[in-house]
Amino acid sequence: MQRWWALAGLVAALATPAWAQVRPPVDQRPDFSQMSRAEIRAVIRAMPKGGDLHIHLSGAPFAETYLDWAAEDGLCVDTARWTLTDPCRPGGDLVAASGLTVDQRSLMIDSLSTRRPGFAGRSGHDQFFSTFGRFDATPDHRRGDMLADLMATLAAQNTFYVEVMWMPQSGPARELGAVSGDGSNLAALDAAMALGMPALVEAAMAETDAVEARAREVLGCSSPTDRAPGVSSWDPPGGCRVTVRHLVQANRLIAPPQTYGQLALGDALIAADPRWVGVQLVAPEDHADALRNYRLHMEMIRHLIGRRMDLGGRLAAALHAGELTLDYAPPADMAFHVTGAVQAGALRIGHGLSIPSETAGHDLLDRMIAGGVAVEISLTSNADILGIEGQDHPVIWLRQAGVPVIYTTDDPGISRSDLSNEYARAVFDTGATYEDLVTSARNALAFSFLPGEGLWQDPGRYQQMVSACAGQMDGDATASCQVLLDASPKAREQWAFEARLANFERDWAAGHAL
Repeated sequence: MQRWWALAGLVAALATPAWAQVRPPVDQRPDFSQMSRAEIRAVIRAMPKGGDLHIHLSGAPFAETYLDWAAEDGLCVDTARWTLTDPCRPGGDLVAASGLTVDQRSLMIDSLSTRRPGFAGRSGHDQFFSTFGRFDATPDHRRGDMLADLMATLAAQNTFYVEVMWMPQSGPARELGAVSGDGSNLAALDAAMALGMPALVEAAMAETDAVEARAREVLGCSSPTDRAPGVSSWDPPGGCRVTVRHLVQANRLIAPPQTYGQLALGDALIAADPRWVGVQLVAPEDHADALRNYRLHMEMIRHLIGRRMDLGGRLAAALHAGELTLDYAPPADMAFHVTGAVQAGALRIGHGLSIPSETAGHDLLDRMIAGGVAVEISLTSNADILGIEGQDHPVIWLRQAGVPVIYTTDDPGISRSDLSNEYARAVFDTGATYEDLVTSARNALAFSFLPGEGLWQDPGRYQQMVSACAGQMDGDATASCQVLLDASPKAREQWAFEARLANFERDWAAGHAL
């Protein structure tokens, strides 16, 4: 397909990789240095952003949404503690969520988010992590609604892939793990859990079915049975186009055998169900129990990865590591957490704020670059919880060093943010360019846990696409490229993203032609 800029860019295109020829020349792509902050936000919201790889399901909805669900489900609000409660017996401090005054609703939004610094005398750190308990009364059946809300929110930002963290069969997995010792003998735990694991996997898959079915129902993803006269096709809502994969989030604050039970369920579930693609460890990394058991948790991850390899499979781990500052952890712990996660086999690091405090930090970065270990960066979360932002944020160093960086949201409902805002903060607070954001968007797919060969020979740099598909976005895929797309879920998502990126940039170039 010919574009007005094709001839103008021909000479430059001859000196660039084949894939670059389907994008406008650099001087016809967005240039943030020539824009106001408001325009930058508008451009970022419209640009395709690949995906969000670090987001907790329960932390995704905004407080207003939780309160609407609470009213529908007959929950109460405890106006002394500003928390949701169930069962609901109005009286005294308990007020039906459906009957909140405007002021009470506003205070509940404060309680369920970090929008008001110092709310209830809490630090940003304590407010953030305690928030989860205050909406914990939300019924489990709302998980599907949470997923639908997330899918619609991403689609509205031209983003169509997500790996979302939650824990199916959380209680039963803990119980299954609490069968043997203190968690240090992992082989004994494997043997003790073996008999009960198949039923637990089946129950987790059924739970996943229910969550996804509810999300599709809420979004209206099924074709309507009664179409309007003359309508021969049906275009589903944008949220229905979001590809969803799930990460098992194991709790690092419970007894180690129970943590291992959740991780082991994750391993077995990933092997049985392609919708589940990786494991995570969650909860405050600076908690006394998390610090005490950190090395044991890394040994659990290493053991499960090795065991799965022995069985001819693969277990992918994306680990919260280095979400620490000296306000919440001593130097001894700041010095090894990210290194420990990388040594355990993590393919992605969540946050990584303490990397500058790691022993041999430069060597660690070299190892991450060589091993293709990406870092998930959640700028608003880091600012709210630990006060790390702007020039103090290590993402600037990581970008300059060549570590793959992916901008993510973490818990956007609690932080009052979204993926577009995280990309904008990267520009405003850390000096990211438009091309840095494109790289992040590509990284979100290249370093996703989707199976299959990717489109790029050099993920993280994106100068050379695999020969079978190079330079083909202006037309249908060749037979050899289609073979790759048919075989690889990762390549298919990347192909769709590159088409969106090319279209976005072409529209931008056409709209800003002199």
